[in-house]
Amino acid sequence: MGDIKRKPNLYSRPKKLFEAARIEREGKIQKDYGLKNKTEIWKAAAKVSEFRKRAKKLISNRGKESEEFFNKLQNMGLDVKVTSDVLALTTEAILERRLQTVVFKKGLAKTLLEARQFITHKNIVVDGRLVNIPSFIVSRKIEDKIFLKSSKENK
Repeated sequence: MGDIKRKPNLYSRPKKLFEAARIEREGKIQKDYGLKNKTEIWKAAAKVSEFRKRAKKLISNRGKESEEFFNKLQNMGLDVKVTSDVLALTTEAILERRLQTVVFKKGLAKTLLEARQFITHKNIVVDGRLVNIPSFIVSRKIEDKIFLKSSKENK
């Protein structure tokens, strides 16, 4: 047949699926950040893991490449200045930068679930563009450019 490429997973599942402590911890995170399912937690954890791996590779390299990496993470909104800061990143640090969380923290929505609904129903404008992805990572530059869509635009 054709050359059909399979999309790679954006996360890896836990090795022990039925570990009570992990399930309880993930349940609390899921509730605290208004997540739809635990896959969203695993995706954030995979992103943190990626950042850590890249930081470990750049430990010996003090040049332009490591500086670009730190700038990228700082623009993303993470407080990172040195490699040890990257290695100390948590899943919650990534979840704090999600559009859903930022909309709630700015006071545009009363609850995290309401923020998620606003986003999925295309009622949130980010930097002049409609965004309907709750997991959209908000950079520092566009953090102040998040608004509810005006009622004039709805018609």
